[in-house]
Amino acid sequence: MLFFLLLTGGGLFLSGTKAAAQGNYEIQVYGSDTVAPKTLMTELHSNYTPDGQKYIIDGVYPTNHQEHETVELTEGITKWSEVGFYIFTSEQNGHGVQWVGDHIRPRVRVPDSWHWPVGASLSMEIGYQRAVYSPDTWTWEIRPIIDKTMGPWYVAINPALERTWHGPDVNQGLGFAPAVKVSYAFNKKISGGVEYYADYGRLGDFYGLHQQQQQIFPAIDLNVSPKWEINFGVGVGPTAATDHWIVKGILGRYFSWGRRPPVPIPEPTPKPQ
Repeated sequence: MLFFLLLTGGGLFLSGTKAAAQGNYEIQVYGSDTVAPKTLMTELHSNYTPDGQKYIIDGVYPTNHQEHETVELTEGITKWSEVGFYIFTSEQNGHGVQWVGDHIRPRVRVPDSWHWPVGASLSMEIGYQRAVYSPDTWTWEIRPIIDKTMGPWYVAINPALERTWHGPDVNQGLGFAPAVKVSYAFNKKISGGVEYYADYGRLGDFYGLHQQQQQIFPAIDLNVSPKWEINFGVGVGPTAATDHWIVKGILGRYFSWGRRPPVPIPEPTPKPQ
């Protein structure tokens, strides 16, 4: 029920809006699973732009040679829900280390008991970014997530919809920013594939190809332990509106904070009389 309430509520909030351009602070295609209850997932998202936009445009800093470090904390609430919180930072010559903004992201998924043929979840992300890093300072995103494992193959689709609450694009319509991941498990420890991220612009009136943001990342996932998440990729932007090269990595770890059941103390063995 909560899944559908969020879906319909998101549609009401998103009508007639458009989000700011895609930000390269947390470059990830989401899977449908949520974090287990009484578990905290900590992630560090790192990326560096060796070849990006080089000029200040409308008061926004250039992305060339920017390094982004994003801390993501996700707490499992129930078997089908979680809440995530982001802290965005940026480092660049001439500007030093800067706080960029914060986002919060509740998410729910279809319970396993429904026996759907695919994994499905829905996240909503709302947050603030400083105007020198994004002209649209307050934004909202609704992200449906669908994924499927087929033998060694894994596919995830995130057809995200975005809007601006405060900024120059507040009246520009509902934005479409899809993300897709296709990977292949070479063995139990290593998976490799391609991640695709885009911002096509307003639904019904997409940007021209050169104004669209599109990024293609060959990426590797290292499955060293169920407690760890490790991802690395190098992205290329084939359109004029996209940073040409980006290197990104994700390092995450799960921590359980729930009380463990007490270890039973065996009854003392009676001594023979």
